[in-house]
Amino acid sequence: MSQTTPAMFIADSVGLDFLNSLATPVDTAVDWIDDGEALLDWLGQAQLAPVDVLQDMRKGAVPGELDRVAAQARDLREWFRGFVHAHKGRSLAPSDVEELAPLNRLLERDEGYEIIVPDSADEQGMQLQARRRWKSPESLLLPIGLAMARLVTEEDFAQVKACEGPSCTLLFADHTRARNRRWCSMDICGNRAKQAAHRHRSKARH
Repeated sequence: MSQTTPAMFIADSVGLDFLNSLATPVDTAVDWIDDGEALLDWLGQAQLAPVDVLQDMRKGAVPGELDRVAAQARDLREWFRGFVHAHKGRSLAPSDVEELAPLNRLLERDEGYEIIVPDSADEQGMQLQARRRWKSPESLLLPIGLAMARLVTEEDFAQVKACEGPSCTLLFADHTRARNRRWCSMDICGNRAKQAAHRHRSKARH
């Protein structure tokens, strides 16, 4: 069923945010793409598909179709989770591309193109804008695949980290200047770690 809690976007990478769509940020696991409606909600929150496209998919899909696409998205997520966990903490090597064949097969299905539009930042200029032909609900997987591909090609996997919270499963790309980020969020696991350390110090003094 569609989650009422907003999805978490704390990773500084949409590809990792996709993995974090199944997470245990506190004590209970939450899956933000556990059915077709939830997938549409997550794509909207991630801004990976236009609102009108999501509405058209919602109206035009046959019964069960979006749920099947959501199941494909979950399978893709768990395959990619294995890749990320196997390689995080070190820079990727060209030979690692062999493991990315499933992602390349997905990317080959894309029907993206670019058109010329007025430049939103320059009233006198024009710019190229990426578009996509959304032919079926399965095309909703394509922007997810592109986000995963950008993670692989644009991020240094040496800085892809898992939150140090004892029960937290969230991943993130460490973009801090000192590369010393430890927590998914200071508001969640960071504060819990501070409280635990304070309790430990208090016990040690007594």
